[in-house]
Amino acid sequence: MVRTPLTPEERERGERLGRMLRTARGDRSMVEVAMVAGISPETLRKIETGRAPTPAFFTVAALASALGLSMDELVVRCALVPAA
Repeated sequence: MVRTPLTPEERERGERLGRMLRTARGDRSMVEVAMVAGISPETLRKIETGRAPTPAFFTVAALASALGLSMDELVVRCALVPAA
């Protein structure tokens, strides 16, 4: 299966998500948050750094739960910004 390349806007959305998660993680370690979310620390690192700009829905949901974030807030803050 060939994946369609991501648009610059989609990449930016992934970077926004990563920044939000990193900020919400605060002083907690990646290992601690990843363990609570049930994902690997490497997966969390890739999401936070934008190297995995389109994580699976259930991965994002697990991270949101582990960090006490609202999925609604994530959607609004990470939504694609329409071109002007």
